[in-house]
Amino acid sequence: MSERIEHAASVFANGFNCSQAVFAAFAEDYDIDTEAALKVASGFGGGMRSGEVCGAATGALMAIGAARGHYIEGDMGAKADAGARTKAFMTEFRARTGDVLCRELLGVDPSTPEGAVQFAADPKYKEKCFGFIRAAVEILEEFGY
Repeated sequence: MSERIEHAASVFANGFNCSQAVFAAFAEDYDIDTEAALKVASGFGGGMRSGEVCGAATGALMAIGAARGHYIEGDMGAKADAGARTKAFMTEFRARTGDVLCRELLGVDPSTPEGAVQFAADPKYKEKCFGFIRAAVEILEEFGY
């Protein structure tokens, strides 16, 4: 297991969400302190709390943005590059996990009252989330981040 996967696993095990775990594992490499990374990513777990795009994927996209994001006005090459990197990540994440939507990946919608109870009661969902965190970190590492 890589150091970043171990870091992400530790963050996740300490009560942070999947997006926070992935982004925190890469943030300091891009001069973003852990506290800031945890704050920025806090609203993205559980598919932005709506069962939408998996938090592990959104945390990875934050890492891609921190590494290679478009930030200079008029730099259309950087904008295109960031878009291509995002698309490549999402394509690979979907290929490895089967989907990008949290509710589809888990088989339960954690944004509903029933789904939240089911998610909290059954440890298999946290295990699934760790698998998505691991996939996101592995893809980023393979892509050179």
